Amino acid sequence: MSRSGYTLPVFACAAAVAALHWLHDRQPLSIASVDLIEPAQIAEIPIEQVAGLSENTALAIARSDPGDNLDLTKDTPIWALVEWREQGDEAVIIKGGEGIGRQLNADDKPAIYAYAQRLLQENLQRMLAPGEKITVTIILPEGRSLAVRTSNSAFGVVEGLSLLGTTGISQPLSTPDQLAVFRAELQNKASRFETLVFCIGENGLDLARKLGINPDQLVKTANWLGPMLVEADVLGVKEILLFGYHGKLMKLAGGIFHTHHYLADGRREILAAHCAIIAGLKLPDIQAVFNSATAEAALTHLKSLDAATGSDWVNQVYSAIAETIDVRSQEYIQSHSESGTKVTVCGSILFDRDRKIIVKSKTAGLLMGKLC
Repeated sequence: MSRSGYTLPVFACAAAVAALHWLHDRQPLSIASVDLIEPAQIAEIPIEQVAGLSENTALAIARSDPGDNLDLTKDTPIWALVEWREQGDEAVIIKGGEGIGRQLNADDKPAIYAYAQRLLQENLQRMLAPGEKITVTIILPEGRSLAVRTSNSAFGVVEGLSLLGTTGISQPLSTPDQLAVFRAELQNKASRFETLVFCIGENGLDLARKLGINPDQLVKTANWLGPMLVEADVLGVKEILLFGYHGKLMKLAGGIFHTHHYLADGRREILAAHCAIIAGLKLPDIQAVFNSATAEAALTHLKSLDAATGSDWVNQVYSAIAETIDVRSQEYIQSHSESGTKVTVCGSILFDRDRKIIVKSKTAGLLMGKLC
């Protein structure tokens, strides 16, 4: 059985709790208790070090443990610097220090999202006496170097990692045990609907809801798109809309049906091939796409070409990729089908880092008409 762990905000909160405890009692904590809120349970988090830096400032360090998960933050240290403050109305002010990313699409605010903010605020405010005020600065010493190995920049987060998540529990999404959980959800929904929407992650789920798609028809797949497609076909699902960030979903156009970057990555090759063979871009532009650091950078280059020349390269290239995804998905299902009869119909929608839809395949357009 795979072991779950905790998300990064939990360890940041634990370190802050330990630092505030030192300011109150001048005693180090070896274990910090954190109310996870979501879910409603208490986590006991080991604290590696606590130090008083002055009469008014303390620093504590916890270390990330996401459980049996392919997570690059595993074992990374999380620091919390807590300082007494006299000015201001807020009891707890939360700041992002070194290694916490900046949100380019939100006025460079630190990438400390709603759940992390709530977790820190509620746990720390309970420890404060009336009138006490603190400033908490979260620091990830390895955050900047780890960030270059993530897709954070594709979603507008630069120079560090995010304190992201909607729960305190880190489930091992890339393990077979988690696939069993996804399959159980799929089985439940397949018994009620002939058309389902597969979303790789939270961004897709959120955008699909905002577009008016029935949440009961949304199925999270994480990186297990291949086995989930086959399972849907076995269960008799007639239509599947694949809904995802283009840097993930385009892997299916290259025949990659487990999309975790630890296992396979062919994004630049897929993009360059479609630019060359389908759209017929000139060699320097194909090379620019191929040498782009991220799929988002490649998309930006195509957009700049469109703006400069009045052409429609983005639509041509991504329409071709979307149609290829549809074809290869149905071929994948067919190759794993025991009946050899008609298989589940697939359509695909790709969106960018700003959660704006880039393209819908022809089949996806028809499916959206039924879903919304």
